[in-house]
Amino acid sequence: MPEPGESHAIAAEPALSGEAGAIKRAFGAENRNRLIEAYFSAYPDDSMRSADAWAHVYRLLLWVDQTTGLGHCYESDKCQPGRPWYARSLAFHDWVSTALEVDPGELAVHLDWLFLRASENLAAHVLKAASKLSAKVEAQRAPYIGKGLPKPGEDPELVNIVRGILGSHLGSEPPAEVWTQLVQRIRQYLNLENKRKNLVGEGFEDVLAHIIRRTCHRDGLQVHARKVLHDLPGFNRARLGEKPNKVDVAVIHPTLRTLVTAKWSVRADREKQFVTDFADYISAESDRKPFDYVFVTNEFDPARLMRACEQLGGNAPMFRYVVHISTDALKATYGAKAGLPSEPSMKQVLKFIDEGRLISLGQWLEILARS
Repeated sequence: MPEPGESHAIAAEPALSGEAGAIKRAFGAENRNRLIEAYFSAYPDDSMRSADAWAHVYRLLLWVDQTTGLGHCYESDKCQPGRPWYARSLAFHDWVSTALEVDPGELAVHLDWLFLRASENLAAHVLKAASKLSAKVEAQRAPYIGKGLPKPGEDPELVNIVRGILGSHLGSEPPAEVWTQLVQRIRQYLNLENKRKNLVGEGFEDVLAHIIRRTCHRDGLQVHARKVLHDLPGFNRARLGEKPNKVDVAVIHPTLRTLVTAKWSVRADREKQFVTDFADYISAESDRKPFDYVFVTNEFDPARLMRACEQLGGNAPMFRYVVHISTDALKATYGAKAGLPSEPSMKQVLKFIDEGRLISLGQWLEILARS
């Protein structure tokens, strides 16, 4: 298998000959899974190692924050220069770069694979759609030729901002159509960032499902993303009119049933949902057999991780395992190696790691493979 530092070689473009509908829905499930399959096509099914899972997740989904230039590990507003998490973001960026064996200044080139490929697909579709519409648009505007009506995509205010900053560095004044093209590219870039939520939401679930299938080679193993709870074996059928409860990732085997809540990061409302979901799972279980409830995340907030580890369901921990994409990344970011002062909650999270309450993605995959 290629080493982690060879991530750009992994991204060598396979021939992606998908259907037009999948391209049109560039950030939808069909195209996401098509792209994930393309990424993993560089690896034979028997070459995937659990220990490398974190690197694949980060190459596919991790991104560099636009405002800091550093790998994203926490809320952007809390990671700005001068704030405490800026120092931790520097430590995280340094750790990821070292672990992937890439230059820190070039880390962005080796990350965000899924988002960038989906963006390319979307851009191609937008360009094709625009060319089809051009004749119709010109016909609609024909009655108003010569009246100076604004053209689609024009933004004089944005053009003036760019011109004001670059004016003295421009060899000549670009024509109006070039300014329009620049405005459209800037808008498209900013709009695409809003679609990233799809990639770190459902895309995270899809990536986990693909990785589990490729690292846990067991006969009869089934891995589902966003499967309706009552369609899984051993859970009662839903009542008429009841809203379907979809499980983020479900791992089903004759010897185990694991229901996974997979969240790249955690908000307060999501923490409440974990408890509600667990109650639904308990209520729906019909085989009178145990199942594991597992939390997989890339959350770096120590208080949220601590609460997940301490959350009880009855008299036992609610989550059988709390799984972080990389506990080594947590240690580096919290300052265990960078010499940064640790908060009490960070020390508790590090203690949970040492005790095995909080484990890495690689460790959990090893457990799944032998359970």
